[in-house]
Amino acid sequence: MSASPQTDQQTAEQLKSMELTQRDEQGPTGRFVYWAGVLFALAHIYFNTLGTLSELWVSAIHFSGFALMCALMVPLSRKHGHARWTVAIDVVIGLVAIATTIYLIAFEDALYERGVHFIATDWVVAVVAILVALEMTRRTTGWFIPCLILFSLTYVFWWGQYVDGMFNFPGLSLETVLYRSYFSSEGMFGSIARISWTYVFMFILFGAFLVKSGAGDFIIELSRCAAGRMIGGPGFVAVLGSGLMGSVSGSSVANTVSTGVITIPLMRKAGFPSRFAAGVEAAASTGGQLMPPVMGAGAFIMASYTQIPYVEIIAIAALPALLYFLSVGFYVRVEARRSHAHAVEMDVRPVREVLKEGWHCLLPLVVLVALLIYGFTPTYAAGISIISVVLASWISPKKMGLRDILDALAQGSRNMATTAMLLVAVGLVVNVVAMTGIGNTFSLMVTDWAGGSLLITLVLVALASLVLGMGLPVTAAYIVLATLSAPALYSLMAERELLELMINGNLPEAARAIFMLVDPNSLTALAAPMSEAQATGLLEQVPPDFKGQLLDQAIDAEKLGMILLAAHMIIFWLSQDSNVTPPVCLTAFAAAAIARTPPMKTGFTAWKIAKGLYIVPLLFAYTGFIGGSVEEVLTIFLFGVLGLYAFVGFMEGYLEGPLNPVFRVISGACAVGLLWPHGQLAYDLIAAAAFVGLFIYSRSLAPAVEVKG
Repeated sequence: MSASPQTDQQTAEQLKSMELTQRDEQGPTGRFVYWAGVLFALAHIYFNTLGTLSELWVSAIHFSGFALMCALMVPLSRKHGHARWTVAIDVVIGLVAIATTIYLIAFEDALYERGVHFIATDWVVAVVAILVALEMTRRTTGWFIPCLILFSLTYVFWWGQYVDGMFNFPGLSLETVLYRSYFSSEGMFGSIARISWTYVFMFILFGAFLVKSGAGDFIIELSRCAAGRMIGGPGFVAVLGSGLMGSVSGSSVANTVSTGVITIPLMRKAGFPSRFAAGVEAAASTGGQLMPPVMGAGAFIMASYTQIPYVEIIAIAALPALLYFLSVGFYVRVEARRSHAHAVEMDVRPVREVLKEGWHCLLPLVVLVALLIYGFTPTYAAGISIISVVLASWISPKKMGLRDILDALAQGSRNMATTAMLLVAVGLVVNVVAMTGIGNTFSLMVTDWAGGSLLITLVLVALASLVLGMGLPVTAAYIVLATLSAPALYSLMAERELLELMINGNLPEAARAIFMLVDPNSLTALAAPMSEAQATGLLEQVPPDFKGQLLDQAIDAEKLGMILLAAHMIIFWLSQDSNVTPPVCLTAFAAAAIARTPPMKTGFTAWKIAKGLYIVPLLFAYTGFIGGSVEEVLTIFLFGVLGLYAFVGFMEGYLEGPLNPVFRVISGACAVGLLWPHGQLAYDLIAAAAFVGLFIYSRSLAPAVEVKG
């Protein structure tokens, strides 16, 4: 399958419109950015280890330094990017950003001595700093985020007072808004900025060192060894390679471009349809952001929101991520059987030989995991792991010298520049939500629309994530959506847990006392098991103001923490769907450009293959997959594996051989039985046995074609 010249041209135009037009790294500007990146990386290492500056000052330095780099990397105008006048403007913008930070540091005390009353220069600096943040975000992500920020800020001090209904806001003065947006540790320099210059930067720098040390090539070679000779081997190489690369890179588009140039041609050569090959690469690269340790910065932000240790979050996230990659792998196997794709002669080297040459690449990951397990902070662990990358390379043929180290420092800063601008700017939106309380209002509205239904709430969150994802990068979409809808999800999931306690008659005494305040006659009913209708009726009588206290008394704190993490994990997973869901699916478009397939059709193929993004969050919501006992989590995982395979069989009408309509329906019924949280082990075992029987029988339906594997 190949695309027409017209399609190729359309693909090229779409890619050109979505990718950053960066200046030549070899020119004077590029050399300045290189050395600025080196110095800025070293500064961040100092801030995260020995530095004692205030967090506000470091956040401001983080913003202004990356604003300067971003201004020089991404020109004001695509058309005139290399013209001298645009370079001059970009230099001025970068220097203005530096000046605003110098002003904040130099005159912070004077501002507080005046009782936080602005003088003329305070007004100018705050407005200019926000405009610089908007402009840098526009260059790197487009117009959506700047417009969203302006929409949010003007709501606070201007038009919110004219809105009727629950979204009416009496308003704050412009001076207060500017102070909280720039001069305080709440807006641009709030928690999101702190996450940016600590966790995110250190791990992106760690990833840059790994790639420079040759770990990327080692991962691809190891993936070839593990899956190269399997049925549909090149497809599994894409799944494994993209998952491993994405676990440290945190960018699905970069992951697609770096691994797709190898895996997509291999899949096409093996006999996979071109569009399917591109879809697999896009879906697998998207999953890289679900795979610990980096998770596209999601793990760090979740740790900040939930106050659950980072190492615990990545440990919990590992099995769900594996489940997602298995779901993509099932599509690969089914298509390999149907297309008679076999493992091509792809120079698969012995595992022993690959490990002998690249085993040192695993040492930094071992060091990282060990330090996290022993309780060191993620930033400290990342810093030591960066040093271990260099030391490990010295016991390999490819030793990292001074130039390699400088290159890794510079590349880490370049990789971070656009992310830093995004996170700092999104902090303005998060601050507006905090100032106005609109997050609680939105959560109440979602709960009202859903009528108390957790499933409908999940659908609404999924739709909201898709709409936001059309204009926001994944991390920003997660931050905005989590700020707005996580409370609603958490409340519904916690109330579901409370209802189970009431139905089983296991409600603690302290919680019963709260119910007695509402209904003195409820003591007898609460002491024994009750029907779901009775439990729901009693819970509906509790005023909203008392529900938070009721949940705290009925459910232990650790369980509530896991419910909160599950709510955030649901939102984070659903936020990934914009990577592979038309009409705006940049990861799929990047894969389509490599495969030379129609971008939109490739997007739909990737969307189909990435269905795990929607199914696995259901397990988060309705089962103990997040925070359950080891036995419970493993049971859910094993039945989930079979359920996802049955789902693929239903979607494709094929397992080991073609399925007629009756068998296809049976496969779908098995998927529902294995994935739907009915809570009956017997039903799971029956559904599992039925699917295994169907799988074995489908082998007899396979065409008589020799398949290597």
